[in-house]
Amino acid sequence: MQCFIVMQGQTYQEEKELGMIWSRKEGNGDNLPHSWLRVKEVKEGDRVFHYVKGYIVAISVAKTASQIASRPSTHEQQADLGYLVELETYELEVPIHIRSEIDVLLPHLPVKYSPFQADGNGNQGYLYPCNEELAIKLVELISDANIYQIDDEQLELAMSPVRQTEHNPFIPMLTETETEVKTKIRLGKQKFRRALLPLWAQKCALCDIELPELLRASYSKPWKDGTDLERVDPYNGVLLCCNHHALYENGLIAFDGQGRLHIATRIPEEDYEKYSIRSKMKIARTEQNKPYFKWHKRHIFNLK
Repeated sequence: MQCFIVMQGQTYQEEKELGMIWSRKEGNGDNLPHSWLRVKEVKEGDRVFHYVKGYIVAISVAKTASQIASRPSTHEQQADLGYLVELETYELEVPIHIRSEIDVLLPHLPVKYSPFQADGNGNQGYLYPCNEELAIKLVELISDANIYQIDDEQLELAMSPVRQTEHNPFIPMLTETETEVKTKIRLGKQKFRRALLPLWAQKCALCDIELPELLRASYSKPWKDGTDLERVDPYNGVLLCCNHHALYENGLIAFDGQGRLHIATRIPEEDYEKYSIRSKMKIARTEQNKPYFKWHKRHIFNLK
């Protein structure tokens, strides 16, 4: 199952009534926008979050895979040939205001093809990918606002502060969505770790710690930015202890294409010993690590 975010604006109401999303098959010349072409990727059972004027207003389940068809319309107009997906749509009683929630969503937005800007505004386009980590956060926000409601009087009594409403027909669909995306992440990361361990001789690449409980399979290109293949590619990462993993994940250290360690200036040189790092340190990378290390250094590492 994949997830997507469709940016609809004025087209939402008509497409909801028609039970579909649709994009043109042809643009100006051969340079088709990625957000048009992405409709081809939708399969039966995929989930689509609907973004309209700053809000997630609905979530849909694809009833069909993408198919080539003329755009149906409630108006009498010439219909172009394009990609069509039939949907079953569940409107939210309480839409999710993205700008109000951008702080919790921001860590899960990809570097490339993000549906939202850092200030919470939507990007131009039609259909964007929604990685599993972002989908989980959206489902959690939808659930909190539409399924679980806090009653002020109950909070004062501190007896039963949360009650589940009974009028949300999409509860089973939300539960299934969350379960499937969490399972995909868990199984993918387990496979990644198993393949990564022997590449680094079962020990931290920087400090040689060998206790399995303290070792982390650290992504160079994070889950939110990787393809399905990159997410399980053992060369897309490095085995690090908990401390070095935190430094790497948060962009305080990085490795270049030769495996040399780079350290953010936020870490004073006199503190290097505390972190078991030193300038000009080098790890035994392979050629397969090189593009991933370079991606991490460019997009995650923060020299300052």
